[in-house]
Amino acid sequence: MYRGDDGEMKLAMIGQRGIPSRAGGVEIHVEEIAKRLVKYGCEVDVYCRKGYCLEAGSAYSGINTIFTPYINLKSLEALTHSFFSVVDAIFKHNDIIHFHALGPSVLAFLPRLMGIRVICTVHGLDWQRGKWGRLSKAFLKLGEYATARFANRTISVSRTLVEYYRKKYGKEIEFVGNGININGRQPADLMEKNYGLKENSYLLYLGRLVPEKGVHYLIEAYKRLDTGKKLVIAGGSSHSCRYEKNLHQLAEGNSNIIFTGFIKGMLLEELLCNACIYILPSDVEGMPISLLEAMSYGTLCLVSDIAENRDVVRDYGYTFRHGDVDDLTAKMQTLLDIIPDKGRCGQPPLQYNGEIIP
Repeated sequence: MYRGDDGEMKLAMIGQRGIPSRAGGVEIHVEEIAKRLVKYGCEVDVYCRKGYCLEAGSAYSGINTIFTPYINLKSLEALTHSFFSVVDAIFKHNDIIHFHALGPSVLAFLPRLMGIRVICTVHGLDWQRGKWGRLSKAFLKLGEYATARFANRTISVSRTLVEYYRKKYGKEIEFVGNGININGRQPADLMEKNYGLKENSYLLYLGRLVPEKGVHYLIEAYKRLDTGKKLVIAGGSSHSCRYEKNLHQLAEGNSNIIFTGFIKGMLLEELLCNACIYILPSDVEGMPISLLEAMSYGTLCLVSDIAENRDVVRDYGYTFRHGDVDDLTAKMQTLLDIIPDKGRCGQPPLQYNGEIIP
């Protein structure tokens, strides 16, 4: 095996949009792993796409951020970026190439042909996501097969997916859950200044604005509620601009629905820890980091009852039938009616602390 100039193990991370970024859970996951690998003495290259993060170079927490080209089309972006990244990573003699998500993992056979060890992390069954057409879904299923066939080690952020791979491929894969950093509660300063929001005065969704996140269910349900609390939708769309436009149209005429766009830093922390209820209405998930963060602040959580969400909340939150606006409305109204007596919902289990599982 090749070692760097100082004898470190060399690893490359491929499949994420880039770091530092909150474009999605994959990016946060990769950043946290890369930081810890550097602490353990590894040399880590994280391949990035221009337009999603700052060009930080090796100055960012000791991580080498490398920018490779890509075709800026929804159906080609991840694949073309991953291809150029794999070629670069092979020529840089990495000991391990670590693919993230199903699409990029289609290329896992290339480093294997060159004798390089491969790890694939499955962050969710991406072919289930509503934004993909028939051809793209078939391609992502090929990526799923590649994670089972070509990887030296396959990892999943979800226990549900561990069982899925066991049943479908007869393959034992590793469970490594997403980790978060537990922070203290923050006063409602920036959010009051920017949006006029006070503690406990709003319901919160935080995440990407893409169809599989089910934000349309949430807006429909909110419009039926008897409440004076506002609905804050924090996040952006990447390639799903049409869906985001549809959400704005759905919310049109209701001044209590606030779209913040992408947020980060202290404002994000304030919104998470001062929300009355955090709501995640997803149809598809891996292990949602924003849910873990909300739980870490003790914020009351209401999530769709898909297995990946139930694995996280267990006895620490509430669920509704996924895709069922009537049930979501009823559960939201019930929680709003009992909020004066609810207290805090408690922190997530210890294994989701990022220092324990990087």
